[in-house]
Amino acid sequence: MPLSIAPIGRTVKVVRMSADENVKRHLANLGILVGAEVVMLSEQKGDVIIKVKDCKLALNKQLATKITVA
Repeated sequence: MPLSIAPIGRTVKVVRMSADENVKRHLANLGILVGAEVVMLSEQKGDVIIKVKDCKLALNKQLATKITVA
């Protein structure tokens, strides 16, 4: 499922990212890469706030839909 519709409060694992290499590199620098666990903290109209390791990050809807989680 896309990260943008993951249940709030649930820990999910990133299984795929369908973004270009520059975006993937940027996300990797933030700790978001295939195999990483993230916690969905909140969602509003597809925009999300997630927790990765000890950091909270906000992602817009376009980017959140490119990240597939399980």
